[in-house]
Amino acid sequence: MTRILGIDPGSIRTGYGIIEVSGTTRFTCVAHGHIPTRGKDTSQRLLQIHHALIEVIQSYQPGEAAIEQVFLKNNPQTALKLGQARGAALVAAAGYALPVAEYSPRKIKQSVVGYGAAAKTQVQQMIRTLLKMPEAPQADAADALAIALCHCYHRQFSLKIAECV
Repeated sequence: MTRILGIDPGSIRTGYGIIEVSGTTRFTCVAHGHIPTRGKDTSQRLLQIHHALIEVIQSYQPGEAAIEQVFLKNNPQTALKLGQARGAALVAAAGYALPVAEYSPRKIKQSVVGYGAAAKTQVQQMIRTLLKMPEAPQADAADALAIALCHCYHRQFSLKIAECV
């Protein structure tokens, strides 16, 4: 069994999700949630993300991590803040020697929903269905679980390719 940590970085709220993978088709949600940051000082908010993810890693002992890549929207400042939150998350994972995979938002949605421009509510409902959850998780946590599932799908595909070579 492998535990995968999915991280949906954000400067205001960072989502996390841990799934456990057994075999090739059994996925279980171990934990999920979001890390709200407080205060106006960017460095303090990044430190909050870093510390909270360290607690998640220590509590759930994932063997791998996956994170969303930065995407450029209309505002470069937003992309910069997202990149900083990703940096705090990447350093937390690196501190525990977790291999980290990165996926674009489109690839994540395509992998989980089947449509690269899916709405957040579609991702939430699909995560609920795929992980057999009683209710849809909060949006940032659902995104993090989707990132973990995307990694699992691509990881398994890579393993199958390696077997064929």
